[in-house]
Amino acid sequence: MTEEISALTLESPLGPLTLMEDDGAIVKLAWCKAETESDTTLLKAAGNELKEYFTGDLKMFSVPLNPAGTEFQKSVWHEICQIPYGIALTYGEVAKNLSSSPRAVGSACGRNPIPIIIPCHRIVGANGHLTGYTGAGGTETKSFLLDLESDQKSFSPGWYYESKP
Repeated sequence: MTEEISALTLESPLGPLTLMEDDGAIVKLAWCKAETESDTTLLKAAGNELKEYFTGDLKMFSVPLNPAGTEFQKSVWHEICQIPYGIALTYGEVAKNLSSSPRAVGSACGRNPIPIIIPCHRIVGANGHLTGYTGAGGTETKSFLLDLESDQKSFSPGWYYESKP
């Protein structure tokens, strides 16, 4: 990664989300407001994709990603990205696909630097129980995202992003 990371804050139904870009890829999504912002083409595209996701119009993100992590973490995140919209798997199911353990998968989920876009909220505990979530609001946020994807509700009023002039 270079030292110059661009960031753009978006207002969402979950509060402010900051997308961060480095070298032509999204590297992080943070649950806060950025101190300084940039208005790059990629950040705007990622923001638009998030907006479409929250309105129920986007089922799969297409922006380039480059999350920092170990090879194992990256393999877990890649596997998570293969889970279709509206589907949840258990940590054990993902672990079996990777010949790993549920605890290791859970650890990688907890270190996911690009939540929502890398949809770790689609991983649940045994018998569908909601377990931890690193996003602001914890399991309440995870529940919101799973409900959104279950087509039981779709959020659109007041969702927008603003770029600084």
